[in-house]
Amino acid sequence: MSEIKAADVAKLRKQTGAGMMDCKKALVESNGDFDGAIDILRKKGQKVAAKRAERHASEGVAITKINSEKTSGVAIVLACETDFVAKNDSFKELASKFADIALECSDKEELLSAKFEGTSVSEKLIEQTGVIGEKIEISEFERLDADFVGSYTHGIKIAVLVGLDSPIAKADQLTKDIAMQVASMGATTLSYKDFDLSFIESETQARIAVIEKENIELARLGKTLKNVPKYISRAQLTNEVLESAEAQAKKELQSEGKPEKIWDRIIPGKMQRFILDNTTLDQEQCLLDQIFIKDDKINVDQYIKSYGDVKISGFKRVSLG
Repeated sequence: MSEIKAADVAKLRKQTGAGMMDCKKALVESNGDFDGAIDILRKKGQKVAAKRAERHASEGVAITKINSEKTSGVAIVLACETDFVAKNDSFKELASKFADIALECSDKEELLSAKFEGTSVSEKLIEQTGVIGEKIEISEFERLDADFVGSYTHGIKIAVLVGLDSPIAKADQLTKDIAMQVASMGATTLSYKDFDLSFIESETQARIAVIEKENIELARLGKTLKNVPKYISRAQLTNEVLESAEAQAKKELQSEGKPEKIWDRIIPGKMQRFILDNTTLDQEQCLLDQIFIKDDKINVDQYIKSYGDVKISGFKRVSLG
């Protein structure tokens, strides 16, 4: 039997991340053959991975990487089972290495098959499952290409990429602010114009049904009823709808005895309130239509326009869970 040197154990530990005793046992079993020891540790990882395949990996690290030209970015989640592992520096370093490789990949499948330290990313995940003893996987992968790409990461739980259609001055600040908006408010699309009308209609009926059910209970308790909106998206607010709302507002002012000469100062506020009350879907899911988190007097679209002639070309968000 070959003598197992401490230097070989240390080398194997550095390459695989496995514990000292596991590395020594693998080297003993392989009779000192370094590559054979690595293979033994990988097989151990395969066994652990098979046992934990059905486990839910809800913790981990969300991370972004952007190329030096700031024209391409990736956001990935390296998932594990416990917060303890996710906060480990070696786990975060592994996530960073995977993200570097992901920059050269178009999707998750390509990343998993990409080369990594003499093996593949997929095989490294299995190896590390054996080392750590938890299910480990790339649970999310998003790529964004644009004239300018910026990002924001909220701790280790949420990572966002934002693309601009031109590399303007202060592009870093704009993309960071918008990425923070996406991280905080969870937009799913850019504008209400992206919605299919059938989706808006079904969502409207569903929301009305929920509020009406809640109002039954509120009425039983003698509490103030919630407003039941007729609309939930700007796509539904046609010129006829807006004209009708304005006419109703004028009728209310007249019944309140407000002088007609001051109506022009009151009507805009009432119309803004009407639009806000009847675009709840947009405010939840449409980035440009959301109230800006840093200034609740404007929406995101207005904030972007303060930077001049620039548009958001796209955004991507990944998160744990």
